[in-house]
Amino acid sequence: MSVSQPAVAPLRIVRDLDRAQTELKRLSSRTTQTQQGEARERVEAILTAVRDRGDAAIADFTERFDGFRPEPMAVSPEALEQAWTSLPTNLRDALELAHRRITDFHQRQRPTDLAVTGPHGEQLGRRWRPVERAGLYVPGGRAAYPSTVLMNAVPARVAGVKDVVICSPARRDGAVNPVVLAAAHLAGVKTVFRLGGAQAVAAMAYGSESVPKVDVISGPGNLYVTLAKQAVYGQVAIDSLAGPSEVLVIADHSANSDQVAADLLAQAEHDPLAAAVLITTDPALADRINAAVAEQLADHPRQEICEAALRDWGLVVVCDDLESCAHLSDSFAPEHLELLVERPEPLADRIQNAGAIFLGPWSPEAVGDYLAGPNHTLPTCGAARFSGALSVETFMRHTSLIGFNRAALEATGSAVQELATSEGLHSHAESVRRRLS
Repeated sequence: MSVSQPAVAPLRIVRDLDRAQTELKRLSSRTTQTQQGEARERVEAILTAVRDRGDAAIADFTERFDGFRPEPMAVSPEALEQAWTSLPTNLRDALELAHRRITDFHQRQRPTDLAVTGPHGEQLGRRWRPVERAGLYVPGGRAAYPSTVLMNAVPARVAGVKDVVICSPARRDGAVNPVVLAAAHLAGVKTVFRLGGAQAVAAMAYGSESVPKVDVISGPGNLYVTLAKQAVYGQVAIDSLAGPSEVLVIADHSANSDQVAADLLAQAEHDPLAAAVLITTDPALADRINAAVAEQLADHPRQEICEAALRDWGLVVVCDDLESCAHLSDSFAPEHLELLVERPEPLADRIQNAGAIFLGPWSPEAVGDYLAGPNHTLPTCGAARFSGALSVETFMRHTSLIGFNRAALEATGSAVQELATSEGLHSHAESVRRRLS
């Protein structure tokens, strides 16, 4: 009797570059405007209710969506410490290793103040300071993400933020995942709220009787969380508008098909909206990849999610050369880009648009998710064309410093007056003239 394979729809294989461009554009817009429009109305209603009614509205929405009433909203400090001490030793060691590596990398990101003396002795500069309070959103639902705790809390702490709070959805019994709580304790976060969804974003943006208003909100979430962050931007700063996760693998004849399949599935298992793309110069690899994926999907614990993602958002493209692969990759601007080619470094130099680039067969995207060091909160859905990873600077703001002396104003004042007059701003020019007369 033969063993049946999972009923996964095969990845589409495209050999025409124009069609490939069309498919990649479709993948980039996989959260449709219709879905956003319907969700946006619900989000606006939640934001308004939380702004107007505070804790009462937050509790009502949590009870409606998550199945419990968050009273109290905060997890006790004792529960955070207990979560850490109760972890198995191997998991505690892994979290500590990740924390050390992420901290070391982000400490090297700290921006330095700039001080310049101008040609006439004037003092110019830029000064960096941390925000007072940061709010971190850590998703729940399909999975728990202690890695997200570290990737958001560490840069905030390195930046010097005094008060860091976390909102994370709890289970129906009101308990937050203990590994999330343990990671918060390790990262030095003392306040965790049992809140998720748009109501958690609203609580951090507007403040309530129990939840303090923050200056920056960071962390990924579902469509409702993302739309809520978009709506409150300006009231608070946000890190980015994260969409569903994605990986693009560029592979040549040297790539191992089992490794490629595992890397595609590592993205597909995140979410039914996750995109997994292979662009290859090896037609034989394209022909083998579906069999490798099907084999690894047998008895996969997240098989249904993987199948949905690969069916709707999986793609294989065959190109004639690596230059064409790079061109397609740049047009897609992937969140994660793996280069499984003989010489990854020259190809990486050619790539312009990617959130993170993983060089060679020993750098699976999973190491970036957990402990390589660089941040795993990355731009998605084409946003790598104009933005990058979450960083220490996300939790800081800079102030310009300008200290002119008399000589500097005398040397430049006439030009200032000319420019002000050209814009019709009389008092701008007058403020200089009266100092120099």
